[in-house]
Amino acid sequence: MIKRLVAGVVVLLLTTGAASGLEGDVPYDIAPGLFQQDQPDLGLKRAPGTETFTIFAPTAKTDRFSNGVVLIPFKGRLYAQWQSSAQDEDSADTWVAYSVSGDGRTWSAPRALAPAGENGVMRSSGGWWTDGRVLVAYANVWPEGFQSGAGGYAEYRTSRDGRTWSAPRRVTGADGHPVEGVIEQDPHLIDGRVMTAFHLRPGMVAKPFFTDDPLGVAGWTEGRMANLPRDVASDTAAPHERRLSREIEPSLFRRADGCVVMVFRDEALSFRQLAAQSCDRGVTWTTPALTAMPDSRAKQSAGNLPDGAAYLVNAPNGDRVRMPLAVTVSADGRLFDRSWLLRGRDDLQPLRFEGRYKRPGYHYPKSVVWKDHLYVGYSANKEDVQVTRVPLTSLAAPRRP
Repeated sequence: MIKRLVAGVVVLLLTTGAASGLEGDVPYDIAPGLFQQDQPDLGLKRAPGTETFTIFAPTAKTDRFSNGVVLIPFKGRLYAQWQSSAQDEDSADTWVAYSVSGDGRTWSAPRALAPAGENGVMRSSGGWWTDGRVLVAYANVWPEGFQSGAGGYAEYRTSRDGRTWSAPRRVTGADGHPVEGVIEQDPHLIDGRVMTAFHLRPGMVAKPFFTDDPLGVAGWTEGRMANLPRDVASDTAAPHERRLSREIEPSLFRRADGCVVMVFRDEALSFRQLAAQSCDRGVTWTTPALTAMPDSRAKQSAGNLPDGAAYLVNAPNGDRVRMPLAVTVSADGRLFDRSWLLRGRDDLQPLRFEGRYKRPGYHYPKSVVWKDHLYVGYSANKEDVQVTRVPLTSLAAPRRP
């Protein structure tokens, strides 16, 4: 058994790599001393060439809440999607916006992708997918609103030019019936198969899903994964907290050995990432295990660089403060041993408008590789829609002599 200090807490790990008290092997580890929790911005430095651009900045006359920023390249341009509302998070007036850029620096004015709901229905950003010819925009629909805890479902719209969109349709499973859950914003194409997760209703129970449909709108099949138990005091928790799995809001990367790793936010307040792995193309998954990766308990983003290296984007803080925002890289997906600062405390603009659940920080990052950069989209203070990009050459492993 090995002792490790993570965010000021001594964690016991079995020598096999399995976290004490949890089933299954831990899919990845963090190099000791990578994050200095007692140093400003965890002691991290920016990679050469790192740049930040603003997609949308609120004013007193515009919507003042934004979150759930998701990026995708399509036909030579970069698209950003997010959810927008006048003031508050998860309010009935929430609608889905998008913007387009030809160079990643300058962005179009926001356009409507999915309208606000009516009669208590709420819509939120669901992310993107494409087969290269057709762009798919997902939106998550909450028939009784998010705060009810009842959960929702995913709908999609398609476009061949990024401007004209089809009518919304339900995302369907392999049985031809609609999937009864909201889609996570982060599909990945791994070994020819589209993989992501849905949060199934009633409530929001995270489950891995896969499909061989290139457009990612049909044929979805649930992978087999046992969720961890989660204790929630029903007399104090909000309705949407009572029917929520411990592991939520995952992302994915492929290890060098061919196994796929799904990285989760941990609702049990460990302030570390949970992770499960599949070595049979998403059909079966290990029970999620507690990793050594610090996390501010927020949505995060994972993926692979063109050279195959795995990366994690999150706020690797040992508490709920969602900063600094960092990208952490592993050559093989087993040991993450290099990390760079994307945005730090001194780089954060002031919170300008009040609103429900708004607080300082870099919220819900999602990432994509486009041209020669890794792009990370996020919401600063849940009001500014921003993107930070890093040259791929700055993230490459140093050459050995």
